This record gives sequence, C-alpha cells and structure tokens, in this order.
Amino acid sequence: MLRVVVPALNEAENLRVLVPRIVPEIDLFAPGGGVLVVDDGSSDDTGKVMAELMAELPSVELITLRHNLGKAAALQRGFEAALEDGARVVAMMDADGQDDPRELGRLLEAVEQGADLVTGARLQRQDRLVKRHTSRLYNRATGMLSGAPGRDFNSGFKMMRAGVAADVSPMLYGEMHRYLTVIAHGLGYRVTEVPVEHHPRMSGSSKYGLARFWRGFVDLLTVRFLLSYEHRPSHLFSAVGATSLLLGMLTLGYLTVVKLTGQPIGERPLLLAGVLFVVVGVQLVLFGLLAELVVNARNRGTERRT
Repeated sequence: MLRVVVPALNEAENLRVLVPRIVPEIDLFAPGGGVLVVDDGSSDDTGKVMAELMAELPSVELITLRHNLGKAAALQRGFEAALEDGARVVAMMDADGQDDPRELGRLLEAVEQGADLVTGARLQRQDRLVKRHTSRLYNRATGMLSGAPGRDFNSGFKMMRAGVAADVSPMLYGEMHRYLTVIAHGLGYRVTEVPVEHHPRMSGSSKYGLARFWRGFVDLLTVRFLLSYEHRPSHLFSAVGATSLLLGMLTLGYLTVVKLTGQPIGERPLLLAGVLFVVVGVQLVLFGLLAELVVNARNRGTERRT
C-alpha cells in the first residue's frame, strides 16, 4: 500500500489542483493507497480546501499541526501516520506543484526493482538562475562530503520502503529532510535516482531563502558526524585531542631546550600556544571519554527496555 505524504505551508490554491491529480495516479499504480497532507501550521485556507477535497476523495487525509514546526517535523508526522496505517511504501512530494504526480509510477517501478529509496532527480529545473546554480553547488558539496551517490539530494520528491521511512524518521528534525538520501545510504540502504520532469511553481512563493544553504551545510556536518561517530564519539574527539596534545608537548619540549640554553621564553607567543595545545588536547580526550559513557548508558538503557 502506497501513502504519499505532502507537507504544506500556505499552499491552499496549489493543493486544490495537486491533490486531485495525485489520487488517480495512486489508483492506477497502487490501488488502495492514499494521500496524506500535513498542514504545517498554515494561516491560509488550507483547512477549508482540504475539507472539501476529503469530502470528494475518500483516500485523502489531513494532519494539522497547531503551529509551524518546519518541513522535517511535518514529514516525520506524516511518515509515522503512514506507517501506522500499514503503508508498505511511502512517498513524499512538495505541495507547490513542481513535482509531477505522473512520475509516481516510475519511482514505484524503481522500488519494485530493488531500490530502497528513490529520488526524483530534477535535472532540468524550472527555477530561478540563482537557485539553480546554488543548488548545483550544494549537491556537489553534499556528494563529496557524504559519499552518497546522487545528483539532486535536495529533491522533495522521493519514494521509499516502509523500513527506510521508519529508520530515517527519528532523524527528521531541523532541516534534516534535505539529507534523507544521505541518511539512508549511511544506514546501508540501496538508494538511486530517477530523472523526473520539473514544473514551475503553480502559485504562491517559495518558503526558503539563501540562508537555507548555510543551515544545510551545518546539518550536513551533523549528519556526517551522527552516521560516522554516533556509537564511537571518542574516536573523533580523542584523535583530535591527542593530535593537539602531541603538538603542545613538542612545542613545550622545544621551548624547554631553548630555556636550558639560557634564552628567555616567557615573552614568546609560542609558549602560550604550547600550553593552549596541551590544555585543549586534554579537554578533548576527556570529552571523548565522557561521550563514550553517555553512549554506553544509552545502549544499556535500550537493552533493558528490549
């Protein structure tokens, strides 16, 4: 059973057109499925429009968040509800009308052929010039830093197996929704892309500005850290700390030799640098050990619950 999750913020007019276009595609390729719209605290007529659509289309559902929590939180709520309904495959698509519902069949075909998560890659984007170029730079940086395959990580048009949705859902906070492909790949799932047609926004304006790229870079570092060092944080902090400590010891050792030759070292900036390297190194090593204690306590708590 397929559930299409559509997060929406002030997209009433677009939903009025988009949702009736999604339903026939689901009935064609995955009978018994449905559309789940998550209203992320909209202040327009989204509730009214959805009430009219649900009266006409029984397979359409609505989840209303009391205030704007962000796209990641809206997707998390949508994924959880879809899984509770017994969905075997979960799709997500934006409410602005730029994603074409007719492509759902192609994404589903890729899942049936063995992929765990499929991204609808917008290789010919219908966006402004600045947005296209910044997205291209963002995608290249994401691929280099994460090692995940793909050309359009930021696409909001994705389809995944229920197991993938369940595993990535806990990491959907902040703006982590941009890195669903990276997270799934890091968890060992098979990810792929299918080129899809991209359309201009039907109405309204984009909810994102240039600041999203800076926030996205910070979130990428977070994802990289969690996937690589969640269960072994001391490997990172202790390695950096040991390097700093070694540099500090070498620096202070050199200054000790200089002092023994009778030269003053009290006014040398190198003395302060050496002490700083040692102090920072010791702190990072201790921080890594404390992080290991936290991970160990969490794992033991998980074992007791199971």
